[in-house]
Amino acid sequence: MQHTTKQPAILLLSDGTIFHGKSIGISGTTFGEVCFNTGTTGYQEIFTDPSYFGQIMVATNAHIGNYGVNGDEIESNKIMISGLVCKNFSDFHSRPNSESNLFDYFKKQNLVCISDVDTRALVSYIRDNGAMNSVISTDGTSIEELKKQLALIPDMKGLELASKVSTTTPYFYGDENAKYKISALDLGIKTNILRNLAKRDCYVKVFPYNATYQELKGFSPDGYFLSNGPGDPDPLESAISVAKEIISNNNPLFGICLGHQVIALANGVSTYKMFNGHRGINHPVKNLVTGKGEITSQNHGFAVNKEELDNHPDLEITHLHINDGTVAGMRMKGKNCFSVQYHPEASPGPHDSSYLFDDFIENIKLSKN
Repeated sequence: MQHTTKQPAILLLSDGTIFHGKSIGISGTTFGEVCFNTGTTGYQEIFTDPSYFGQIMVATNAHIGNYGVNGDEIESNKIMISGLVCKNFSDFHSRPNSESNLFDYFKKQNLVCISDVDTRALVSYIRDNGAMNSVISTDGTSIEELKKQLALIPDMKGLELASKVSTTTPYFYGDENAKYKISALDLGIKTNILRNLAKRDCYVKVFPYNATYQELKGFSPDGYFLSNGPGDPDPLESAISVAKEIISNNNPLFGICLGHQVIALANGVSTYKMFNGHRGINHPVKNLVTGKGEITSQNHGFAVNKEELDNHPDLEITHLHINDGTVAGMRMKGKNCFSVQYHPEASPGPHDSSYLFDDFIENIKLSKN
């Protein structure tokens, strides 16, 4: 086994706190909001999830890279995180169907990563002090220079990022002879969402984040979908306008994550930036309609205002996060519209909530009859 000497690297937080580690061998500097994911598997799906655009990911699992990478385990066409912080970075992998190691995967896309960090201490610090902007530097840039550059990075609050990850031209997914047609607004859509719709006999046309209702309607869809994505939902005026028109026409509508927040804003319910957010594959949710619990995959730093939802005459809460009581799902009274804050398509994560795609299809069937 070849021995390599790792060069010193640092993670600098916007409050001035520094965590020391080692470079995995890719020199550079990268900026983003630092956050952590509590999942123990599925790192490749996490790294390629568009909802993580603009964020530096802290992996809580002790080993990253030990099972390599595989082309079937991606949620978009490239790595979306800004950088990675981990404890142990594995240069070698031992899974038979791996296509390459994680280092080569990072190297091709020039992703800066810092390893040998006390991630338990880092996560504890973020829990106590909140998610904040940060910078990873593996190229020896001085602390003072990094502080100057970090001060120029905008906060996630008020930051529109859907345009950075959305498709620029419409495209199709699934069988064109499928029973149902879906118009999907791409705010940062995960591939596994499209897989789940196609598996339920849907032919999906995916539209750019700023597409109009008339453009989506031009596909003559049976239902509409608003996707997940990164950033603050509040600046997404075009998507909010589209949601209002879909709801006004009582078309079947399903929203996930950022799409869920857009639907809330379309109904005059505000959203807010969370202290830490929810990111992981083991978040407990209670379905208030059935009374059952679900273990869910989550990835969001914003949430819908629960008090405003409770007092809204046209909306009702359908799911709650058991840990902190935040809104995890809602539906409209008398309208063919529902949404959830978490990820029923998972990837990675459990499949407890995949029934929500079936509910969407059932809503479409009812609207056609």
